[in-house]
Amino acid sequence: MATTTNVAGIIFANMHDSTITDLTKLRTMGSVPFGGRYRLIDFPLSNMVNSGISSVGVITKSNYQSLLDHLGSGVAWDLSRKASGLRILPPYGNAAESYTYGGLYRGRLEALANVIRFIKNLTAEYIVMSDCNVIVNIDYKSVLDFHLKKGADITVVYGRGSYNAEEMRTKTILNINQDDLVYDVLIRPEINSDTPEDNQVNASLNMFVMSKQFLLDIVTESASRSLYSFEIDIMQRRCKELKIIGYKYDGYYSQIDSLITYFKANMELLNLDKRAALFNANRPVYTKVRDEAPAKYGLKAEVSNSLIADGCVIEGTVEDCVLFRGVKIGKNTTVKNSIIMQDSVINDKIDLGYVIADKDVVVPSYRTMIGTADFPVFIGKGEKI
Repeated sequence: MATTTNVAGIIFANMHDSTITDLTKLRTMGSVPFGGRYRLIDFPLSNMVNSGISSVGVITKSNYQSLLDHLGSGVAWDLSRKASGLRILPPYGNAAESYTYGGLYRGRLEALANVIRFIKNLTAEYIVMSDCNVIVNIDYKSVLDFHLKKGADITVVYGRGSYNAEEMRTKTILNINQDDLVYDVLIRPEINSDTPEDNQVNASLNMFVMSKQFLLDIVTESASRSLYSFEIDIMQRRCKELKIIGYKYDGYYSQIDSLITYFKANMELLNLDKRAALFNANRPVYTKVRDEAPAKYGLKAEVSNSLIADGCVIEGTVEDCVLFRGVKIGKNTTVKNSIIMQDSVINDKIDLGYVIADKDVVVPSYRTMIGTADFPVFIGKGEKI
């Protein structure tokens, strides 16, 4: 029976960047801010650490300066170690430049081919792979036990949910029989109905478990055939040949694949039950510590049902919002149903509703910006309105 002491983790920091380009123009998917004080990579990284995985490689591609700054040596996750620990794996080429296209991979298989030396040097017997676009608190020990019990080649974690036509365009859908065997895989399927209730499906959560040797075999074979997509070339085309098992995750999760789902995932944190499911005291979500003074509230400040990070200064009204560290809300200003990121300044006599403001935004006095839950207004990083 394997234990997590002989399991290593691989996290893909740049997968799905194209789904939220507003937030990933200057950063990777993994370093997108979330929930007031976290980055998206904090969730898969914390899941691995809480599951006893002490060797983790983070595969990057581009715009990863902020990710490097956030992760540092990995000390916040207890991964700053002489042996194993956290390894940042930036893109680099190899002898087969026609395959790697200068080291900028096209898909998951090419990304793995670029870091194949890292994989070969791992002492682990099993590999857990994860992207950064799913907000979840999962125990990988259970997934590994399930993988071994089923004798699977690949175990993929999935959640069963309802999605509209737009959301389905980014999903990998699994058809699974009563023995948990994946017998068909649909990539970004087209559907005719916009009613989510009509579309109960098994959606891949982009988390996979397999043996190290199996991973090396499929990466090496795929490189020789110039294949690059794990979902299409392995999961879909070889699902009849390989034993691919689905592990159903029944807990809370949120899959971020658009600006709207990003907005909704943050707003769901205002629900006590969902917040409690995600932030479990026995399985904490770790992040880089930034020493700030406690939030400060003015005499006429009114705050309700909001997440307020340390370092905020609030003198106006805040309702149903997520405020990141160091945000300033001026006098006679009302901010509702909004996400205001780190060190942004919302000055006096402003009315904001359904707004996503990236870091270091400045909104001068006497402004009104109102969006909707399905079409939130986005203000780019460092912009002054």
